[in-house]
Amino acid sequence: MSKVRYWLMKSEPDTYPISQLKKEKKSLWDGVRSYQARNIMKEMEIGDQVLFYHSNAKPPGVVGLAEVSKKAVPDPTQFDKKSKYYDAKSNPDEPRWMCVEVKYKKTFKTQFNLQDIKSAKQLEKMVLVNNSRLSVQPVTTKEFNFITKYCEK
Repeated sequence: MSKVRYWLMKSEPDTYPISQLKKEKKSLWDGVRSYQARNIMKEMEIGDQVLFYHSNAKPPGVVGLAEVSKKAVPDPTQFDKKSKYYDAKSNPDEPRWMCVEVKYKKTFKTQFNLQDIKSAKQLEKMVLVNNSRLSVQPVTTKEFNFITKYCEK
């Protein structure tokens, strides 16, 4: 069995809040249209831990935990002409977009806001601080532990 890795995945709360994942229990992380984020999802393994981040929120921040429950599969929205994520150039034989399935783990009592993340010396090298636009990103074990400890107090 491979070592558990850690990730941060962003969703806008008015599009897909953590409460929706809690209700559904698990969901495909579909609709991602960034090659870098897609490639990161292709690296994910079942059991990897995910910081669920609300972007475009007031304030934005880490609000809970999820877990990768299925390795990357072709994103079905790329083939659905009715989906806003439809991609006419994507081919079912060679899909352009991939997504993982995540399952809900918990909602934190305390949100770790972006401003707090940016001001924490322990998180100064975090991808979120240095590439805030990337919607799926790796997180180090130390960063994950620092954030979860803060959020569970």
